[in-house]
Amino acid sequence: MDGGGRLDQSLRRSRLKDGGGIGAPFDEPSLTHACTDPDDSAHDSASGRFTWFSAYSRKAARLADRLPRGFGVTATVLIIGGSLAYGAVRGQHVPAVVDWLKDARDVAANSLGFRIAAISLSGQKEVSREEILRTAGVTGNASLLFLDADAARIRLMANPWIADAAVLKLYPDRLQISITERQAFALWQKDGHVNVIAADGTVLEPFVEDRYLGLPLVVGHGAERQAKDFLTFLDRYPDIRGILHASVMVAERRWNLRLTNGIDVRLPESDVRGALDRLVALDRDKKLLSRDITMIDLRLPDRVTVRLSDTAAAARDEALKANAKPKKGGNA
Repeated sequence: MDGGGRLDQSLRRSRLKDGGGIGAPFDEPSLTHACTDPDDSAHDSASGRFTWFSAYSRKAARLADRLPRGFGVTATVLIIGGSLAYGAVRGQHVPAVVDWLKDARDVAANSLGFRIAAISLSGQKEVSREEILRTAGVTGNASLLFLDADAARIRLMANPWIADAAVLKLYPDRLQISITERQAFALWQKDGHVNVIAADGTVLEPFVEDRYLGLPLVVGHGAERQAKDFLTFLDRYPDIRGILHASVMVAERRWNLRLTNGIDVRLPESDVRGALDRLVALDRDKKLLSRDITMIDLRLPDRVTVRLSDTAAAARDEALKANAKPKKGGNA
């Protein structure tokens, strides 16, 4: 204190400077904590968020400056397209979407002058014009620009009647299709079913039309593949071919001939020519094929075995018994 009884310095100041003991300094509550206003706290929080948002905006702006122009539009289109594709797959609508896209592109191409205005077809006989166009994918809305000629040819050749096909696009609006058809060659019976086959063994269709009745009949597994060579070989024997009802493949190794009179001719696996030469000679000399027999076995090169019909066999037995009886007046 000074001489007038007053403090020499501020009490607060002396307490802050004093080091310890009685009158040692103590921490006073901060005015900020002791007198905090709720409105001030909210203001500070809003200020922090604003500061963070400003910093984020500046970073986003710098990133946007580095991206190519139109990136946002492209990204939006990709996201929408991906969402649509995912929905189509999940909903099993992919075929419908693909068809819609094809129709849309064809409409666009047709509007530019690529509509198919003229179609030239050649070579068809068994396959109708409508079936050819439908198989090739040529519809009323199809455009020449987007028609896949190679794919159309492959689809056409999947038809068993069509052996070869050519699809040519003549811009801007003409289409040319040429096909080569297989010919019906024979009837093939297997497992009780009869089909019309081509010379290469391709099954053309089930046998349901009377116009194929005149075709030769081959029977058995593998007969459809070997029929052409065997029947071509039989053409050298017109007398036998003229009375042939069916050629039967046995174990895919040899043939039997079923004649129209019911005789079954068994041919060997090898030397078929020699066997048929013997058959022709026996028929010429002995009228073998006109006799009452059911089977002629030519499989052995040194002999011919013949089986009589039941009637002929019974008549032969009776004749043998009659010849075996002793004659009257003969030696005892």
